Amino acid sequence: MTAFAPDSLVLNRKLPLWYQVSQSLRASILGRTPDASLRLPTEEQLAEHYGVSVLTMRQALKELEGEGLISRHRRRGTFIEPGARRGAPVRLLGSVDAIVAQQSGERTTILGHARVVVAGDLLEHFPDTAEVVTYRRLRHDSETGEPSNWAENAVLPELASAIDPADLERWPMTKVIRDIVGVKISRITDTVEARLADPETAELLRVPLLSPILHYTGVTYDADGRVVDVARIRYRGDRFSFTVTVDAT
Repeated sequence: MTAFAPDSLVLNRKLPLWYQVSQSLRASILGRTPDASLRLPTEEQLAEHYGVSVLTMRQALKELEGEGLISRHRRRGTFIEPGARRGAPVRLLGSVDAIVAQQSGERTTILGHARVVVAGDLLEHFPDTAEVVTYRRLRHDSETGEPSNWAENAVLPELASAIDPADLERWPMTKVIRDIVGVKISRITDTVEARLADPETAELLRVPLLSPILHYTGVTYDADGRVVDVARIRYRGDRFSFTVTVDAT
């Protein structure tokens, strides 16, 4: 059995530290390997790993405990719940790590990837690029095995050359681009709209043709303001809801 190793995190001082830490740790828990230990490092070790105080770490763990992802036992330590998995609601809460966390933990099947000509709605985002590389993935509920959503990412070719498709079976594209390829992400814009299932979506998600789905478009920008990835995800309308939380402080 391998030890549990949380991911690293670059903190954003504009967002609550406990929230960022909880989301990063949440993604690590949901994306862990099957043979990883269920025992988490101590509060002190996690606090040192993330560069935060023990009080901040304790608040982050309390959030995860409230979600049912972990259980804490006096003198014994903190453990990942064996059945921990991502819940159905998708929350867009203002950080890249939140998006990574919400897209982690599902079983993913790679449908394929290919270099394609920029056309249609991609022209808006890649006006100076002739071609992009698209990656298509189908995600399944980790418990029932039912298809829950399918995603199509369009990525700049120079970044795609550094992407191993096998990494996309475990991690969301956002994490791969940021942590493996090394892109400094400045922002992601999200658009969610109701649509009707087209023939391809109906077949992949096993829903009736023209049934309601949630269509998510996420546009990722690097530090120079360049679009590096356009994600289009079709969610089953009977399994997902989107919640946007705005901090007014």
